[in-house]
Amino acid sequence: MLTTIKKSRGLLGMNSRNLTYIRPSNLQDAIRLADNKLRSKELLFNNGIPVPKVFGVIKNRKDLEMFKWADLPKSFVLKPNHGRGGEGIKIIFGQKKDQSWVSTEGRRITIKDLRNHIMDVFEGFYSLSGVSDIAFFEERIQISKTLKPYAYKGIPDIRVIVYNNVPVMAMLRLPTKESDGKANLHLGGIGLGIDITNGISTHAVQRDQLIEKHPDSKLKLSGIRIPYWRKILEIAIKCQQVSKLGYIGVDVAIDKERGPVVLEINAHSGLSIQIANLAPLKYRLQKVQGIKVQDEAHGIRIAQDLFGGEIEEEIEEISGKQVLGIIESIKIKHKIKEIAEVDDGGNDKVITEKNESKLEEMELKAKIDTGAGVSSIDKEIARKLGYGDVIDEFDEVVKDLEITQSSKADDLDEEIKDKLLKWGENFSTVLIRSSHGISYRLMVNMEIILSGVEVFSRMSVIDRSHLEFPVIIGKKDLLKFIIDPSKKAQTIMSSVE
Repeated sequence: MLTTIKKSRGLLGMNSRNLTYIRPSNLQDAIRLADNKLRSKELLFNNGIPVPKVFGVIKNRKDLEMFKWADLPKSFVLKPNHGRGGEGIKIIFGQKKDQSWVSTEGRRITIKDLRNHIMDVFEGFYSLSGVSDIAFFEERIQISKTLKPYAYKGIPDIRVIVYNNVPVMAMLRLPTKESDGKANLHLGGIGLGIDITNGISTHAVQRDQLIEKHPDSKLKLSGIRIPYWRKILEIAIKCQQVSKLGYIGVDVAIDKERGPVVLEINAHSGLSIQIANLAPLKYRLQKVQGIKVQDEAHGIRIAQDLFGGEIEEEIEEISGKQVLGIIESIKIKHKIKEIAEVDDGGNDKVITEKNESKLEEMELKAKIDTGAGVSSIDKEIARKLGYGDVIDEFDEVVKDLEITQSSKADDLDEEIKDKLLKWGENFSTVLIRSSHGISYRLMVNMEIILSGVEVFSRMSVIDRSHLEFPVIIGKKDLLKFIIDPSKKAQTIMSSVE
């Protein structure tokens, strides 16, 4: 799928981005500022933008010899000042009784280990240009409760691309066991596209492959609501204004006490954010180019107006599948007998049924549930659709059957085979085991319309009168669709000829 996306959607390439957007928008002074983490942090802090605290800076060998290691907290981050792609970052998770530390990978870290790492920083092993660099110790963000279950040891962050004071694209980056607890996609971290309108995650990629669940926690990745979403967008826009970068990537972490904190700003942020969003960045940049943006609130409103729901459209075009939310309107096609008035030869009219029947559609709200194997419909709704006689007969014969956890569907079917033969091919049965117990249900073949698509469904009939939705659509009927929990329910207006 991803190869198709790159070819058919024209994802923005590195050279195209540099020539069209970065070079005209970002002056060299602004780029040098962004590449210097300490200078950019100081500028952001002086302009009221929250950044992690710096515990110490080591510029040379003398600083290294004089550094007071005992002053470091139990948890911190060691960074090169001009690092690239997350390389050279050491995340310290805690401290042992012998005064050594523990990294997020679970390794024991000594003062000697930190000294050797800083010497590598001095040699320029991790710097953007390969020249000598300096190192600094920074506050380790305390992960927010909302995102903690999705992160392996390290800290998740949100990258927001801002162009012309409009946030055009965003993704949530999650650390994994493979990435050694770092939220870095090149090391095996996960990138989740974010709907810019509501701050809810859409789809996830790891190593440029679409995934549905976190490889470590097995948690579902779509539908995560990012805390402080509007504030994050406001901070990202303010970072652009302060830094004077016309095109900027802002990396924000959410501290459980402080809320959003800017980790760093980037003049050359990577383009994997396009894959995480399944959307071309170039198209969005073109949309906001030249617009006069009054303030942060105006920039956010423009983003919401231009890009709200766009992700859904991109997926549908790329995959050929409709995108469904967890609540959808469906139409059930059913036949009803036509009524006719017949003259009895006198002055009275007699109401009779025609031999023909006509096709009608009943519209209902349905819950989309990939956890359910088969679809289900409320018994009374099924009666209204004309299946009352069969339902009554089924209930009558089944009430005398002994159904236990050891029951088998074939054995139960054998006991009512005469009825099944009589009812015909549009009816069958299913034995369902769940946390609520075991049930033997009537199945009815129905033709439904879901998001404008015809689906031939086998629905189990059960009493759902006490539940909010009369219909459940299970995974067997969802093969033609992609499920997005963030999509709002909508009425299906299209009809099938």
